[in-house]
Order: sequence, then C-alpha cells, then structure tokens
Amino acid sequence: MSTQQPVELLVKDLNDQGGIFCPNPKADMALWNSHPKVYLNVGAKGFGICPYCSTEYRLKAGEVFEGAH
Repeated sequence: MSTQQPVELLVKDLNDQGGIFCPNPKADMALWNSHPKVYLNVGAKGFGICPYCSTEYRLKAGEVFEGAH
C-alpha cells in the first residue's frame, strides 16, 4: 500500500461516467515513471486505487458524483 497522500479530485475532474485515468497529471507523475493507462471508476465509491502504482484518487469532502451531466 502507498504511503503517499490521496490525490483529491473534484467532480469536474471526472469524465461523464465518473472515472479518471492513472497515470494522471493531478498525481504529479513523471513521464519516465509512468505505467500503462488504467481506468479508475472514482465516481462509484468516491475513491479508486491504481493497481500498478497504488496511487489513491479520492473525491474531495463534500463532492458527490451523480452521473452524466
């Protein structure tokens, strides 16, 4: 498990299905340290953890994904 702080997201950071991709610019990852693109459905549970790098993406407190806009 990662010891880094979760990457906080706003609902506007998610796509219409509630997801994001890792690696992600919000996680401040260097290009040389990246891995294959992984889709994480953060909207469903309010968080997602990358199976490659263990980066946790979490909706900021009070943010709620309500589906496509």
